[in-house]
Parts: sequence; structure tokens; C-alpha cells
Amino acid sequence: MAEAPEVVKELVKKFERNIKAYKNPEYKEEQLKQEFLNPLFKALGWDVDNTSNAAPQYRDVIFEDSIKVAGGTKAPDYCFTLSGRRMFFVEAKKPSINLKDGIKPAYQLRRYAWSAKLPLSILTDFEEFAVYESRTRPKKTDKTSTGRIMYLTYKDFVEKWDEIHSIFSYEAVRNGSFDNYAEGTKKKKGTQEVDAVFLSEIENWRELFAKNIALRNKELSVEELNYSVQQIIDRIIFLRMGEDRGLEKYGKLLQLLSNDDIYEGFCEMCKDADAKYNSGLFYFNEEKGRNTTPDKLTLNLNIDNGVLRTIIKNLYYPDSPYEFSVLSPEILGNVYEQFLGKVIRLTPSHMAKIEEKPEVKKAGGVFYTPQFIVDYIVENTVGKLCNGLTPNKVAELKILDPACGSGSFLLGAYTYLLRWHLDYYSNLKDKKRLQDKIYKGKDDEWHLTIQEKKEILRNNIYGVDIDQQAVEVTKLSLLLKVLEGESRDVIEAQQKLFKERALPDLENNIKCGNSLIESDFYDDSNLNLTGDETKRVNTFDWDLEFAEIMNNGRFDAVIGNPPYIRIQAMKEWAALEVEHYKQKFVSAKGNYDIYVVFVEKGLDLLNDSGLLGFILPHKFFNAKYGQPLRSLLAEGKFLDTIVHFGDEQVFERATTYTNLLFLNKTGNKSFKFVKVDDLDQWCTSGECIEGKISLDKVTSDEWNFIVGEAAELFDKLDKMPVKLKDITNKIFQGLITGSDGVFLLENGENGKYYSKATENEHELENELLHPLCKGAINIRRYNVSKLTKSILFPYEFIDGKATLIPKDVFAKKYPKIWEYLTTNRNKLESRERGKWKNKRWYAFSRTQNMNEMEQMKILTPSIASEASFTLDMNDFYYFVGSGGGGGGGYGITLNNDKITDYKYIIGLLNSNLLDAYLKSYSSQFRGGYYAYNKQYIEKLPIRIIDFSNAKDVALHDKMVSLVEQMLQLNKDLVNANIPSDVKMIQRQIDATDKQIDNLVYELYGLTDDEIKIIEGS
Repeated sequence: MAEAPEVVKELVKKFERNIKAYKNPEYKEEQLKQEFLNPLFKALGWDVDNTSNAAPQYRDVIFEDSIKVAGGTKAPDYCFTLSGRRMFFVEAKKPSINLKDGIKPAYQLRRYAWSAKLPLSILTDFEEFAVYESRTRPKKTDKTSTGRIMYLTYKDFVEKWDEIHSIFSYEAVRNGSFDNYAEGTKKKKGTQEVDAVFLSEIENWRELFAKNIALRNKELSVEELNYSVQQIIDRIIFLRMGEDRGLEKYGKLLQLLSNDDIYEGFCEMCKDADAKYNSGLFYFNEEKGRNTTPDKLTLNLNIDNGVLRTIIKNLYYPDSPYEFSVLSPEILGNVYEQFLGKVIRLTPSHMAKIEEKPEVKKAGGVFYTPQFIVDYIVENTVGKLCNGLTPNKVAELKILDPACGSGSFLLGAYTYLLRWHLDYYSNLKDKKRLQDKIYKGKDDEWHLTIQEKKEILRNNIYGVDIDQQAVEVTKLSLLLKVLEGESRDVIEAQQKLFKERALPDLENNIKCGNSLIESDFYDDSNLNLTGDETKRVNTFDWDLEFAEIMNNGRFDAVIGNPPYIRIQAMKEWAALEVEHYKQKFVSAKGNYDIYVVFVEKGLDLLNDSGLLGFILPHKFFNAKYGQPLRSLLAEGKFLDTIVHFGDEQVFERATTYTNLLFLNKTGNKSFKFVKVDDLDQWCTSGECIEGKISLDKVTSDEWNFIVGEAAELFDKLDKMPVKLKDITNKIFQGLITGSDGVFLLENGENGKYYSKATENEHELENELLHPLCKGAINIRRYNVSKLTKSILFPYEFIDGKATLIPKDVFAKKYPKIWEYLTTNRNKLESRERGKWKNKRWYAFSRTQNMNEMEQMKILTPSIASEASFTLDMNDFYYFVGSGGGGGGGYGITLNNDKITDYKYIIGLLNSNLLDAYLKSYSSQFRGGYYAYNKQYIEKLPIRIIDFSNAKDVALHDKMVSLVEQMLQLNKDLVNANIPSDVKMIQRQIDATDKQIDNLVYELYGLTDDEIKIIEGS
């Protein structure tokens, strides 16, 4: 428990003694900071005075210039950071201001923190100390108490010091306590974080502009309309952010509303911006040395005043909740990533409609890569490349994102390089020769010159995207980063000094095209593509577009988050491309996902010592379609590091099982494997399990990497000669009907069955209805729960083979079922796009394993949280669930020549040991579930009994006896109705389970230390 230090006690006494003087309006905020607030935060462990001499971007506390803007300031007084990451703001006010009841200070602070996407921030004049939750959109009509989660006065500081320290101290921020507290204050209902609100805002702009421009400019094509709307929105955002950051005169856009023609005035502003900033965002007249075509379209558009008035007037205080001075390019990138998922379409009558792009629709939306993932990938690629180099050598590095989207990875790489250069230059003793590189600002800190920022961007950062709008957004984000932290005076001074406009032209760095398709796509078969198809394909020749880089050895780093789209979905709008990939890339085999092709292309674009860092699904580790890529990476020994997230979810609002894949083109002898079991812990403390794995062990076979204390034991199990597949006749999936709503029926009373297909009960002949197991719903550990469904099986067995009952026999022998099937004929015939419109219309869609149901077998659900094998002696039917909900399962029949008793095998399969082993390599799902599919369970090592050895026989018989006991106990548990009986039986089950585990440890020869590892897992 943290006790208030003496300095805090003295501060409280000092304030108490002279409170009238401090509450005098003449007492300045700067005095308050020096006398009270700085010492207060020093007592919380913050290096307020930067005694460590950290570079500006790594200081614990950043003090902002208090430039007055619209009755407020352009930035909060204090920004507290951890390793360059903003954690919370502190806004200081004079003690003469009433913070408890004053609306304006609270609204101002909340706008800052909300716009910067910070969870908490502090408003204080030392006399009062208010903490605000900052995820809720601030409104000018809010009460001062809205969002306030803590209110103290200086009199509470000593008594409440432990609480303050546990949240806002440097130690609390570093160890994650701040984040945990912030998460606990999160309001689920009504929470509107800035990126979601701003996305909604600009989506509304897009709709307003699209409809008005389409209506007033009938000659525009759909491409021209999309281009125009995007450019206008980007320019508004750029200019408005420039105002709040002191780059433009505050209120310039707002003044346009008094013009007779608002858009004409806006165009004049854009021309002025062209002269000041350069960049493709404002490029209207041809210039020598620039290869790109200037924008001759948007300046001539006709746009209603009403549209612009609606948009612009809501961008200013107090109506606007946004504080653009702290709205970072990273947050803007998040917004735009979502924004680019939709596109404007034109109806035949030239009306504008907004639609989701087909690839986005199939992918279930757009998912922005979290900043901590971007930073980690950049650190482990760009960071490694920069290590030990000089700025001249770093200038030679070429960093590429081949599917850059809104530019988050390129922005991350650029930010890293800016910090690296500033660190390097700041630490040099002789700074006189660095006048074109750094300068000292009003804050007496070193800063990179605009010229140096531009050079770093032009030298190092490259990107490609198939979407022209994404390319423009990437440029916008990077250009805003160039201007971050700059003022109008500094820009104008440096323009005079370097005789260049403020921003670089990025046409040679960020380009539009399909990273995977070059112009050889247009062979004889593709020469007759339509204009729309050609635009969609958008071929890109790397050797031409980046000739100098490709001729000089290719790129040093390839980073990013490539698209995840299965080719089955792509075929609907990109069938030609899918076939082209199969011809051009070794990884494009089977039902592949497009991300595997991006990995192969990324490798191809690297130079001989280049590094690749991607976030992508880890499904290719085990999927059949991943075999060619696994082979490529294994043979080249390219693996450098894998960070495996298991079932931990990296992306918000998306269930995607991912890993970070780092490749080294040079090749390695071993690679580092990092297993992350708790994403939050990994983010805050780096907690994980990691180890080195020899690349000699990596092949094209499924990748199941194991590190940690269990690795040696599991390696020993892996080397056992007999696996489950070696002692089975068959491991088989259940039935596939193709129309579960028709064939799967709820058991009713009096021989009736309820059908989802008809939403009615039906009286049917029982002979063709079989008890049905639904995966994890019914198949339990040593038990099958009460079955509530039956499957309609329209087959009869002839010579042991399931044969579809002929129509005439069916109608005569089972008239009620035939009538029911006939009622559902349209549903059954429409399966697989009408494939079943034939005389076998009432058959199951697949014939697999129909003959396997009626026999003794071991059952297991395909997904479960723990081993759930049981013995079926009742000829249960089961199926492959088509709609989720735990429906799928597997059956196992054993080879009687090698094994004599199913119960012995069930005991092994349900044991702690084999379940821990399976979970080390099986696919993992949210909620602690694992896959028990054939490809995983068939690898389980089986301890074979030597029946000539008396000890072995005794162990075998003991196992059979214990499993028999478990099967009976579980039946008894289902039938128990008295609570005390349930508890007693459960205790017996637990004890018997423990005996089985101990027996398995003995059978497999585990040491005491190995048993501790398994029990600990």
C-alpha cells in the first residue's frame, strides 16, 4: 500500500496556508504547474524534468504549447507517455476556476482525450482533481459530471494517495494497472470512440457529396465521381487539421460559409495550398519533373452551398467534438481503412449509391491492424535493419508494403525512422554540421527539419495497393505525419531556407496496382477483357514501376497485413485472376487463401538479406492448401520468428486466428517460436512462452511447434512408433445431408417429429428415423447425453451397403415419409445451385460413411474444450454439422488384430497426458476450444500392450476396469435426481479420472517432473 510521501503532505499544507492567494485570478497556470502540479507528478514517479535526458519523443511528460484557439488551446498542458505511447492527458486550470461545476473545462479536456482515443484523462487545478472516462463522445450540452469517474480535492490527496498511485503513477502505467483500471471503467452502453464516430461522419460526407455531385455533374463517370469525392474529403480533413495544429490560420474554412459560392472559395484555398505544400493532394498545374497528371477535374465541379455548409460548420468548437490537434494520423488511418471498404456506384439514371466492395463483403468487413501489432512488426524488421547503421546507410533502406491499404504499416515504419534519426542526431556532440537535419525549437528541444523528414519519406517508404483511393489515403496519412508537431512559422522559415514547398511528392513512392499480377497476364486468352475488367485487374510491373530498386537488389523489408480471402469467394468477381495465380505462384494450390500468395510474392521482392514481417492467419500451418507455402519456407530455411497467438483475438469485432510471420531471405539454422497465451499480458509485460527450433526439423508437413518445459516430453511422445491411425480400421466423419432442416428432426411425443423446414410436426414411420448425436451437444466424456433428435435416413441396406430406396418402393412402403419429402422437394432440389434437380432429389448430398453408423465405435465431437471420447454400443448416427453449434463429430473403429478392447483406448484418449499433447498442436478456437478432427487425433501416440508380459496385462486390465467404472458412473450421474447423489457420484468420477491419469503416466513411463508439467498444464 503506497503512503503519501512527505513532499505531497507539504504541498497540501502549503496550499491550505495560502489558498486565498492561489485562488486569486491573477495567479497564473504556469505558476501552478511549477509550484504544485510538477511536484505532484514527480511524487508519482514521472520524470517531469527529463533528468534522464530522453529524446523528445521518449520523454515521460510532454508539455504542449498553449496556443489559444477558439477560446481553448490547441493541445492539453501535459501528455504522459510510456515509450512514446500516449497514456493520458492532464489539463491544468487556475484554482480560481470552479472545476466541479464548470462545463467548459471538462468539455475541453474530454474533446482532447476523446480525439486522441485515450481512455482516461485528468482535469486539475490542484485544489480539485477530476478524472474523466474519455471513450464517450463529448457534447456541448453535457453536464460537467458527464464521464467523471473520480473527483477529489487537495484535502483527499494524503488519504487517497494509494488509489491515485495505483492508477496514475509511472509504475502503475508500466505494469499495466492503469490499463486494467481504464478497461474496468469502460462503459459498454453509449460508448462512441472517436474513430467510429469520425468514420460515421465522413461516410455521411461521402453520401452528401456523391449524391449532390452526381446530380449536378451529369457528365461524370463513376470513376471520376469516386475520385472527386475522395479528393474533396481528403482536402477538407487536411486543411482543418492544419488549422488546429497551427499550420493554417484558424477558421479559414469556416470563413468560406459567408461566400456566395462556397466551393469556388474552397478551390481557391486548395490552389494556395498547392503553392505552400506541394504533394499530390493539391496538384492542379503541370510542373517540370513531375510525371503525374494534375487534377483538372475537381476545380470545375458544381457543388451546392448547402452540402458544404452542413459539413464545414460542424467541424468547429463548440459544435464539433473533435480536437484535430491530437487526432493522430494513426487514428485517421483506422477510420479510412473502414471508409475504403465501400465505394460509390451510379444507377442508370446517374443517381449515386454507396455499396460495400465485394471482397469486403465476403471477408465480413474491414479489420484495422492494432497499433501494437504494427509497432512490433516494424521493430522486428525495420528496427533490425537500422541496428548499427549510420543515417547515410539507413537512407539506402527500401521498405515496402505491397497491400498498403490506408497506410498503417508504412506510417509505423516512417514514425520509427523519424525517431531513429532524431535519436541519432541528438546524441552527436558536433551538431553544427547538422543544420539541414535538426533544429532547436522554442521548447529548447531538438527537432528534425521538414527537409529531413521529407528525405526520409522519399528515400525509405514505398507502397502499392490495388485501390487508388487507398493509395491517396496512404499519401495523406504520411504527409500529415511530415507536418506533425510543426508550426506555420517553422514551415515558412524552412521553405525560405531550403527553397522547397513543405511536402514531398509521393507519386514515385506510393503507387496503384495489383501487386500479384504483371502485364504478362494479357496473353492471348485475356486480350479481350472489357474496360471494367482491365481496371479491376490493374496489372503492375515491378521492374518498370520500381526500376531502380529492382535493379539494385530489390527491397530490404516487406511488411504489412495482406488480404485474407479464400479463392472460392474471389471466383465470384475475379475468376481470371485466381487461375492466373495458380499458374504463377507455387503457393496457389487447392482452395488456397490469397494471403499465401502475398507471402510468396513478398519473398520474391526481398533482396538477398531482406526481412519480411506479416500478420496473417496461422491456418496455413495445418491446412492442406498451406503445404506448398510450408515447403517453400522450409526448403529455403527462411523462418526467422513466429509469434503464435493461438485463440487470442488480435482484431476487434473479428474472429481471426493469427500469427506474426517473420522471414529472413538469407536463411537461418533455427528460428524463434513465441507462443502467446494471454494477449493482454504479452502487450503489457511481454509474457509468453518462447524457444528456438531447429530448421532441420521443419518440413512441408503440418507445422506443430512446441516450446517451453513440455517440449522435451512431447517430443518423446511424438517419437513413439504407434499412433492412433495405426490401430484403426477407420476414423470417419458423420453424414452430410445437404439439407439438415429437412433430414434432421426434433423428437416429439406419440411418434411425431418436428421439422424446421416446414415448422410443423409430422407423424412419420419410425423405421427410417435413427437416434442422432450432435457433436459436443451429445457426445460427452465417457457418455452420450439424452438424444432429442433423429435423422431421416432414406436408405436401406442391401448386402451391407446403404442404397437409396427407389421412389415407387418408398411411396408404397413409407407413404408418410414420402409425403413429407415431397413437400420439401423444392428445398432438396435447390441444393448446390440446383444440382439435385434429378431423380435422386431426396438423397443425401454426400454418400460418405453411410455404412459406418451401425457398429460399435468410439465417438468424439470435432470441437471440444477437453478430450470427450466415449463408447457407442447403440449404433448411433451422427452428422457433420452444417450450421455450427457443435454439430460435428468423428467415429473410430479399431483394428482387432492389434487391439482387444475399445475401453483401454478410450482411457488413453481421455487422459490428461494425451489431451495436453493434442492441445499442443491442435487448432485452437475462442473460449478454450480445440479441434479433435481426424488430422489431429490420428497422431496421438498409443501405448501398445505386450500380452506376453504379465505386468502389461495387469495394467491393461486395470484400465479397462476403470473405464467401465467411468462409463457406469456417468450413466448414474445422468439419472441422479437428488443433489447429494449428484455430488457423491461426481466425486467418484473425479477420483476415477485421477486413477486413470496416474495409470497412463505409468504406462507411458513419465517421471515425477514430467507429471508435474502435465498437471500444471
